[in-house]
Amino acid sequence: MAWFRRRPRSSGPGGRPVNQADLDHLTQFVRTRRGVEAFVEPQTTVTETTVLLVAHDGEWTRRRISSPEVARRFALQLSLPIYDVHLLGYPQRMRDYNARQKQRPA
Repeated sequence: MAWFRRRPRSSGPGGRPVNQADLDHLTQFVRTRRGVEAFVEPQTTVTETTVLLVAHDGEWTRRRISSPEVARRFALQLSLPIYDVHLLGYPQRMRDYNARQKQRPA
C-alpha cells in the first residue's frame, strides 16, 4: 500500500516548484491595483509558503509560492515592499476590507 509514501520533493527549496499561472495572477493583481504590498506567510503543517498581496483599499489575493526567497525576488522584480507576516502581522486595511465584504448584500 502507498498510504505512507512521501510525496517526491519538488525542485523548489521550500516545496513545490513555482507555478507560472500563480505568478501571472499575482502580477496581474499588482498591475491592476495601486498601493500593493506583499506579505510572506511561512509554511505551516497545513499550508505551504504563500505570498499575500494587499492593495491600498485592502483588497487582497494569496497564492502558494515555493519559498520566501522566491517571494522576495518576485516583489523585487515588481518594486513591491515585502514584509514577513510573523514580524509585522496583517494590515488593518485588509481586515477592514474583509469586514466590508461580509456586510455587503449577496
